[in-house]
Amino acid sequence: MWKRLAAIWMALRGDVKRVWYAMGHPHTPRWFKLGVLGVLVYLVSPIDVIPDFLPLFGIMDDLVLAPLALRWLLARLPEHVQRHAEQGGRPVGAKVRSGR
Repeated sequence: MWKRLAAIWMALRGDVKRVWYAMGHPHTPRWFKLGVLGVLVYLVSPIDVIPDFLPLFGIMDDLVLAPLALRWLLARLPEHVQRHAEQGGRPVGAKVRSGR
């Protein structure tokens, strides 16, 4: 179970951050939120396209379908919401602090 979650996280790490920031934007459409919820339900659901008890192939559907679904959803967001998500939730034009 933990190996599966670690592998999925490695595949989704960048997309999950963009989804997180997009979810926080006030103009994020409802269909996007429902789509992300659907992807999450699919990942934790015991019902898969390919059963998980098949070695290697069981996790491959999660590693392929979840990133594809999230990228498809992110690509269909309005332009200003996409920019917000790609900038890490900062307002457009905000400067990044260097930490020095």
